[in-house]
Amino acid sequence: MKTLHMVAFTLLVVGGLNWGLWALFNFNLVNTVLGAWPTVEKLVYILVGVSAVYIAATHMQDCKACGK
Repeated sequence: MKTLHMVAFTLLVVGGLNWGLWALFNFNLVNTVLGAWPTVEKLVYILVGVSAVYIAATHMQDCKACGK
């Protein structure tokens, strides 16, 4: 379960950095790295979204500050 959490967290950070770069500099890092493979790029975006849902759903169990 810890591995799944770490993968989800990493994908969430990648997604957050990508949105920040897009907003500040109009630069899409995921597209730059995976632009030649649009299907893989879309898969990365799907995995980032699923990771966000997973982290949101399990946050209370994993967070030391929010947990019981």
